[in-house]
Amino acid sequence: MAVLGNPKNTIQVIQKYNFDFQKRFGQNFLIDEHVIEKIMKAADLTEEDCILEIGPGIGTMTQYLAEVVREVIAVEIDKNLIPILKDTLSGYSNIIIRNEDILKVDINTLVNEHNQGKPIKVVANLPYYITTPIIMGLFEKHVPLESMIVMVQKEVAERMQVGPGTKDYGALSLAVQYYAEPEIVANVPQNCFIPRPNVGSAVIKLTRHKQPPVKTKDEAALFRMIRASFNQRRKTLINSLRNASDLSYEKEEIEMALRQMELPLTIRGEALNLEQFARLTDILVKEK
Repeated sequence: MAVLGNPKNTIQVIQKYNFDFQKRFGQNFLIDEHVIEKIMKAADLTEEDCILEIGPGIGTMTQYLAEVVREVIAVEIDKNLIPILKDTLSGYSNIIIRNEDILKVDINTLVNEHNQGKPIKVVANLPYYITTPIIMGLFEKHVPLESMIVMVQKEVAERMQVGPGTKDYGALSLAVQYYAEPEIVANVPQNCFIPRPNVGSAVIKLTRHKQPPVKTKDEAALFRMIRASFNQRRKTLINSLRNASDLSYEKEEIEMALRQMELPLTIRGEALNLEQFARLTDILVKEK
């Protein structure tokens, strides 16, 4: 069984199965062992860990994980990769391969079945076109998670960890930071993949907070508020919230809340931090 992670062995597997890369699945296979080692180190694995791997591809990362942890659940959407995975991972008895769409999998049930409901770790080379739905889906469904180590587009990784007043700051920054502590582990150039992607990539570690860093009376309302504030980010916060279809606040209510928080009425959403959004939500929700 060939150890994957270098270009030669990866190309051999691709040629053996005459595999065609599917653009619709955003397939780019990692072919750099140094990057894999950085991911492994960041994941801080133990022999008791249960890992959910999203998008295993031909099983490159899966092999490395299976050498260390108790069990790997590899969820792959492309049915053409399943026979390849069964071949490349045939030497391991601690890997479960599932041909499913991760956005439709009941991950809480998976965690209960395979890890007795205890927190799992997620490792993934995510398709860039659905990075945010996957990450936010895991957080919002309150899946028992210890951490996520994910390969994403470099710009998206940067967006996850920035604060107010920067051009990359937005709804994703706030949402991720509400649930986890983000840390970019490695920047990954395009030549580390087959085929080469058009953009730079980064590995980011999201360590789940035991408790959110801010308290709010209504988590769903907080995220509606955040999304509305950045939908038209050049507008003032008052106009953004007034124009939001899923909010129903009058101009006077929002003005009163901002005065209570001692913020200027001309302020934009991009100037508020997570704590201020939580306080604004609580003031406005209380008024209803």
